[in-house]
Amino acid sequence: MTDREAIVALNLLPKIGPVRVRRLLAAFDDKPANILGAAKDRLMRVDGIGEETAKILHNWQDHADPLAEIREAEERGISIIIQTDDDYPTPLRDAYDPPLLLYVWGKLEPRDKHAISVVGSRRTTNYGVQAAKKLSYQLAQSGFTIVSGLARGIDTAAHEAAVAAKGRTIAVLGSGLGKLFPPENLALAERIANGHGAVVSEFSIHTSPDKQTFPMRNRIVAAWARAVLVVECPAWSGSLITANLASEYGKPIFAVPGPIDKPSSAGCNQLIRDGATLVADASHILDDLGELPFARKAGMTEPAGEFPELPEEEAAVFAGVTADESPVDLIIERTGLPAHTVTATLMKLEMRRLVRAFPGFRYARR
Repeated sequence: MTDREAIVALNLLPKIGPVRVRRLLAAFDDKPANILGAAKDRLMRVDGIGEETAKILHNWQDHADPLAEIREAEERGISIIIQTDDDYPTPLRDAYDPPLLLYVWGKLEPRDKHAISVVGSRRTTNYGVQAAKKLSYQLAQSGFTIVSGLARGIDTAAHEAAVAAKGRTIAVLGSGLGKLFPPENLALAERIANGHGAVVSEFSIHTSPDKQTFPMRNRIVAAWARAVLVVECPAWSGSLITANLASEYGKPIFAVPGPIDKPSSAGCNQLIRDGATLVADASHILDDLGELPFARKAGMTEPAGEFPELPEEEAAVFAGVTADESPVDLIIERTGLPAHTVTATLMKLEMRRLVRAFPGFRYARR
C-alpha cells in the first residue's frame, strides 16, 4: 500500500481526525501504512487512542476502501493531494491541525498562497452583498486569491466577484465534492473549477454536510489566507468563529462596518470594537498587508520581467509607464493598444498599486 492510499484510508475512517493521525504518524515513523492493521495494544499506547479507535484502525478494511475512493475521484476529474505533495498549500501545512489531504476539483497554483479569506452571513442585506462584491473584485484584480466557503450569501458574492474580475478563487466545502452544498451553487462551482481556481474539501467524496463539518471547513478558510475579511454578520455567526481561528493563527482581521441599528452588522461592528481593522475599500487591506502578490522580486532590474505574472495586456501597459509622470495619450502611443484598453488597464494597475495616478490623467510607476 502506498502512502497516498494509506492516507486516503485513514481519512475515510470514523472518529480519527487530523490531530490523532499526526500523533499516530509520530509513533509509527511517519509511515501511514504501518498504522493500518497494527496490533490494538500497540495503537492504544499512542496518546489519545482508546480501545474503540484502536479497534477501528486494526479492522480498517471494514470501514474504508481507499482504492475505490481514488478510482472514483479520478473518474470525476478530482485530484487528491496529501501533505507531502508539492502542491499541498503551504499555509495549511503550517497550521496546527492541517487536513490529511485535499480533494481538489480544478487547479491549485503557487500564487494561491497570496490569499484573502472573505466570510460573512448566509442571510445578507443588499448592503452586505454589494460590499462583498466590491471588495472581492478589487482584491482579485490586485492579484489575491479569494478564499471562501461557497455558502449562500456573502461567500457566494465573494466567489462571483472574483470570477467576474477574472481572478482566482478557492471554494472550501463543508461536505464532500459529491455532496456539494448548497446545490444551487453547482454552476458557480463549475465556473470556479474551469479556469478560475478550485473547489476543495478534506472530506471523502460522499460526505454529507453536518454541524461538525462546517466548523472543520472554517479552520481551513482561516488558515489558508494571509488575512480574513468579515463583510457582514450578526453577533452570533460562524464567520466570527472563522475570524477567531484566524486571530489564533496570527492573521490580521478586517471587517466592514454596518449600521448600528441593524442586527445583521452587529458581529462586524463588535470585531472592529475589539481591534479588527475597519475596511471601506480594498486599499485599506492592501496598505496594511504591504507587499502585494505582484510586487517586484528582489534583485530584478526594470523593465524586463519585473512582473512576470502580469497578464499580457497589463504587462504591455505597465511597460509603457515610466518612473516619471506621463500623460495617458503618451502611454497609449507607447503601447499601440486601443485607448479604452489602456485606460481600463491603468485602473487595474492602479488598484494593484503598481502605478500612481496624478491630476490631468497622468501616470507613473510606484
